[in-house]
Amino acid sequence: MSLWLVRAGKHGEFEERFFTSNSIYLTWDGLEKTNLGKAKTYDDIKTIVRGTYPDFGEHKLGNHSGQIWAFVLAMKPGDLVAVPRKTTPAIAFGEITGGYHHEPVADGLYQHSRSVHWLNLEVPRSTIDQDLLYSFGAFMTICEVKRNKAEERVRKMVSGGFKSGAKPKPTGQGGVGEDVGLEETRLDLEELARDQIAKHINAKFKGHGLARLVDAILRAQGYSTFLSPEGPDGGVDILASSGPLGFGQPRICVQVKSSDSPVDTPTLNQLVGTMQNLHADQGLLVSWGGFKSSVMKELPRQFFHVRMWDQKDLISELFAHYDSLEPDLRAEIPMKRIWTIAREEEE
Repeated sequence: MSLWLVRAGKHGEFEERFFTSNSIYLTWDGLEKTNLGKAKTYDDIKTIVRGTYPDFGEHKLGNHSGQIWAFVLAMKPGDLVAVPRKTTPAIAFGEITGGYHHEPVADGLYQHSRSVHWLNLEVPRSTIDQDLLYSFGAFMTICEVKRNKAEERVRKMVSGGFKSGAKPKPTGQGGVGEDVGLEETRLDLEELARDQIAKHINAKFKGHGLARLVDAILRAQGYSTFLSPEGPDGGVDILASSGPLGFGQPRICVQVKSSDSPVDTPTLNQLVGTMQNLHADQGLLVSWGGFKSSVMKELPRQFFHVRMWDQKDLISELFAHYDSLEPDLRAEIPMKRIWTIAREEEE
């Protein structure tokens, strides 16, 4: 059995289709009306790719052919699939239940599919071992994840309710494990850096500590704030407003949830109620574990009243205002800016 990485679009634009249809898709432009099921070998796939993309150089031809071959011929029912999510700080895991299927009447991006039984759509990235996140950080859209007994460990996560699997013991000079897999390809260094920062924040700022971090970011943005003491907060963790004494507008109520689990609509409704009781203009709901779909559906209705930060948003705000944070807070999150070559993502 194998473990496969499959991406649902560069920006997560195919996630809803993946999950609602219980399938994964080969979302390649240009393969419309091409029944890849006729291919029996890698060379057959390569011939199709060469005819479809005549301008590809040999390296790009091999890259695309390998990924398409994996989807059409290498994957088997019973294999596991991991889909790193872009719309929430989580990874979805499922079990492949069917062979390659071609649906010629479907939209071009959804003609090539495999059926999947989704096991868990919202496994928080912060609960997954860093070396597995490293493997899930490949730029490739489709590839097998083999390093450090990844498939065996994910199956243990499945049987254990998706708690982090035990890391294998280091062997030799090569680090943990001996399998070499997708680390031979390029990695999304930005995503890997965010994962490391997220794990650091998760360890250092649990519970009330996360409210303290949000409070520091708001002060760095120029707000005057009141941070509720640790303990029952009466539905509000932070009060913020503009002006040196905090008498300006907007007047903001902030609720911060540090759990790895996504929050549901009762938390949002509680914040809205608190805003009304305190005559606040706007609200900010911060959830380290992201938001359930029921909350996201409320976004249009609450657009002029409430903003929502998930883990990714919070880290982005941290980046944007890091230099303006108080020195003691920066010392708790020691970071430095680096520059690297930005390359176009390869599928």
